[in-house]
Amino acid sequence: MLSSISPLGERARHSRWWLTTTAYLLGSLVGGLALGGLFALLGGLVPAPVRAAPATLVVVAALLLLGLALDLRVGGATLPSWRRQVDVAWLDRYRGWVMGLGFGGQLGFGLVTIITSATTYAVALLAVLSGDLRAGLVIGGVFGLVRALPSLLMARVRDREALHGVFTLVERWARPVDLVAMVALGGAALVLLAAAIGSGAWLTVTA
Repeated sequence: MLSSISPLGERARHSRWWLTTTAYLLGSLVGGLALGGLFALLGGLVPAPVRAAPATLVVVAALLLLGLALDLRVGGATLPSWRRQVDVAWLDRYRGWVMGLGFGGQLGFGLVTIITSATTYAVALLAVLSGDLRAGLVIGGVFGLVRALPSLLMARVRDREALHGVFTLVERWARPVDLVAMVALGGAALVLLAAAIGSGAWLTVTA
């Protein structure tokens, strides 16, 4: 996806890179907002005392740790995902800004294309746990925007050498970024466990 929108490619398609990329960033933000907002509204259907119950926090923490284990491929297990990708035919079929919005919206929503990290599921889970539309929008919006930011790396790609340079940079940072995502999953799980243990109701649950 990263290589699909570059000044080099957009010039060949007679499109303006800055416009396509702006549309892509906006689409991804909107997709993330839709993801967070939708699951926050679903969470709002669950009574607040149930969402805040220690047992609920423990279950969500366990799911986050399960996602972490799947990202680490513990026991050879892999993260469940379907294989759908954005339609590359859009690159030549639609105007750059239309394609940017479409690609961004799908990738920002996260659940309608290949899911490569458990952080996507974590965003939905945490939005449900919040049960608050504003919190869900913040969670999803940050997810959608951050997911699209790597597209800005293509800003100076004017030839194939520069394109390969970006690929090299992305490969160099792939592992550190994966580690940050895994630390975030583990950290969120620990925070939820600490909240559950620190709750007075926990004594009743374990009694």
